[in-house]
Amino acid sequence: MCWAGRMMLGTLSTLLVLVPAAAAACGFGPFPYRATGIVCRMTKPAALLLNQETAQVIQAAFRNAKFPNITGERSMRLLGRVAYGLSNIQVNDLSIERSEVELQEDNAIHISIKNVSALFKGTLTYGYAGAWFLQLFHSVDFEIESSIDLQLNIDLMCQKYRVTPDASDCYLTFHKLTLHLQGDKQPGWLKQLFTDFISFTLKLVLKREVCKEINAVAQTLTNFILDLAANFVRDKDIVVDIALASDPVITANYIESHHKGLVLYKNSSSVLSDSVFSPSLLTQSRMLYFWLSEHSLSSLAAAAFLDGRLLLSLSGEKLQELFEMEDTEVQQKAVQRIFQGTSYNDSVAKVWSLTQPQISLQPEGTVVRSLVAVEISIPLAGEEPLVALYMEKEVTVTIQATYAEKKLILQPVDSSIEIKVFKCTADPSGEDPSIQSFLQNMILVAGIPEITSHIGSALTSLMNSKRLDLFDIINPEIITEKGYVIVQLDFGFPSHVLLNFLEKSL
Repeated sequence: MCWAGRMMLGTLSTLLVLVPAAAAACGFGPFPYRATGIVCRMTKPAALLLNQETAQVIQAAFRNAKFPNITGERSMRLLGRVAYGLSNIQVNDLSIERSEVELQEDNAIHISIKNVSALFKGTLTYGYAGAWFLQLFHSVDFEIESSIDLQLNIDLMCQKYRVTPDASDCYLTFHKLTLHLQGDKQPGWLKQLFTDFISFTLKLVLKREVCKEINAVAQTLTNFILDLAANFVRDKDIVVDIALASDPVITANYIESHHKGLVLYKNSSSVLSDSVFSPSLLTQSRMLYFWLSEHSLSSLAAAAFLDGRLLLSLSGEKLQELFEMEDTEVQQKAVQRIFQGTSYNDSVAKVWSLTQPQISLQPEGTVVRSLVAVEISIPLAGEEPLVALYMEKEVTVTIQATYAEKKLILQPVDSSIEIKVFKCTADPSGEDPSIQSFLQNMILVAGIPEITSHIGSALTSLMNSKRLDLFDIINPEIITEKGYVIVQLDFGFPSHVLLNFLEKSL
């Protein structure tokens, strides 16, 4: 989902993904919030934290810039025509003093990189035809010490409901550009001659190539993040549409993007036209916010039901734990009658949803209602397993969700059941009070917590398979209100993710 936006790679990549610029090409219409299913808001502290990683992106841009050979010529009194060429230009010893980011309400992101110190190395070839037809040609190694300020004004465009960054508004200011020949640091007429010749041309070439590479890196990182987010919200035939639903909001304190959040399952899609989202629902006290509509979560539950995923099988120790929650004589007799003395290891309990779960988001938590079937089968020697118990029950459970130690924890805080169908070989009439009381208590006390725990573990495994566990999520809060849920958190940036990606991709 959009929560995949937690996986962010530096200021350039993150801001590009979360904040698409307003563009008529996407044509959102007069009431775009009505179609908003998921919202992401990043506050200024998050942008400042991520800006610390900008150096990695700038260094990658400098390292991967392909500098062309620089040639020129000039007529000199007494010397005649002097020609020169710089080739094999490479960047070494790059360092950045500091980086600053500002969010502007003109839908732009301004990044200032202060004092980029870089050492350019290469080969200088020069020659001149003297006034007396004397021709001399030389080739020497050179170094160029530079100190540069870099200003990026990033505009973001919406094309086909995806983000396309434009970082071509890029300025380089040179504080120092000093040429050294053959390692000689002392000034001389030859060095002064070629410094004057090539300084202006070299500045133009550096600006063009570095800015072009920064734009290319921004495009690469943006595509990587979009592909990562798209993969995060896709699992086999279930896909969440994170296309843009409206123009972004950029203030001096936060940036915010709005996404459709529609669930696509095979050839069908959910429809949302009455979203309750309003920017006032989110605050600015945490680094990152994710707003999810009740419609999006209900559609996910419906897709999971249609895909046959709401099925749980228990056997062995899990089944034993479930049916031996209370070690009383009455319970032991009820269990023996249901299982007819067979071993838990050979018996199987299955729980599945008969109807599409109904999701309702309330201040107390997420309320789930569904018609659920329970079946227990026991082995018989030389025969097909016997269905010892079959129940259909209307279950209503209120769940509170938390995320801690890289795990999603679902905790039922209130639940009720109403049995609709009951078939049990140990109680054909369905009127044995000991069995009825035992089953009712077992389902409420052990059964529902076991199922919610299993779902929480399954969702954690799914999210971690999308690499969520690589990221440092700090003090996350999951807050449910009527019709929506808010996930708010602080985070620490995993630099190794960005470094690994840059090393592999550039």
